[in-house]
Amino acid sequence: MVETDQTNAETAPRLALSIVIPVFNGAGSVAELIGALENLAIPGGHEIILVNDGSADNSLQVLHALFDNARVPMTLVDLARNYGEHNAVMAGLRHAGGAHVITMDDDLQNPPEEVQRLLAFSQRSGKQVVYTYYNDKQHPMWRNFASRFASWVANFVLDKPSGLYLSSFRCMSAFVVREISRYEGPFPYIDGLILQITQDIDRLLVNHLPRSSGKSNYTMRRLIRLWMNMFVNFSVMPLRISTFSGFILSALGLIGGAIVVGEALLQSPPPGWASLMAAVLLLSGVQLLILGIVGEYLGRLYLTVNRKPQSVVKEVRRREPSSTAERASPAWLSQSA
Repeated sequence: MVETDQTNAETAPRLALSIVIPVFNGAGSVAELIGALENLAIPGGHEIILVNDGSADNSLQVLHALFDNARVPMTLVDLARNYGEHNAVMAGLRHAGGAHVITMDDDLQNPPEEVQRLLAFSQRSGKQVVYTYYNDKQHPMWRNFASRFASWVANFVLDKPSGLYLSSFRCMSAFVVREISRYEGPFPYIDGLILQITQDIDRLLVNHLPRSSGKSNYTMRRLIRLWMNMFVNFSVMPLRISTFSGFILSALGLIGGAIVVGEALLQSPPPGWASLMAAVLLLSGVQLLILGIVGEYLGRLYLTVNRKPQSVVKEVRRREPSSTAERASPAWLSQSA
């Protein structure tokens, strides 16, 4: 990545807050959310950045209508297809110009009024990142279990501070957003990027509401893909686990072999093809697992080297409330994010 010198005027935040919202099949809730966010009284002003992540419903039409009647500065980013939440958020972060940036979902499970509390807490604490957490999460039981599993894995893989819940409702400083936006790989994991950049992190308790409409867009397949991004793209821990497993199994094999030889020399040869086949199948399965992990690393490296896009931006519209004119988007915004 080529870095260029920028003047203070170019890098100075123009607003106090940017709110980035990825939208996927959120036509039933996004209008109410945007209406509430527009009514917020944020000292220093705020903007809303909407990213349509290849929605299959009429979300894009709803977003265009909201954009045309925007009462605060608004940016609408339309991606060419569905890339996933973290890819969509990355596309939105590249258009954020606030001193702080809050990311949130489009499902109204995070009350819009909590945005002001989160921003005020971030400003008072001076922390680079503030995550939110909930006393009572309004998710299905399987989703809560999956979140706990992901948090447990992140403790080891990402060197996550103990007790920190990696919520998608978070507030970041302009510095962190700028550094995150430098990542151009095809498999972004925003929390992994944050933890690579800073440990200056705090957390804030907020309310969590049931979904206002529809169902969660996170399926088990999507969660597994997100786990793989965390597990493979931001750590070599799987390779180290494979190496450790190889040492343990080799040691067990040597011990077992010594026992068999000893029994053959001192007693009658031990019978038991079943035990032998079980051992062969166990070792073969472990070998295939290790090969699969190595193959996953190589496959992702291959896709990265061949410049698989993180996302492709189809259209960008920018609107200021004081003017009905839309500013033309730079040419580079039409390329791969």
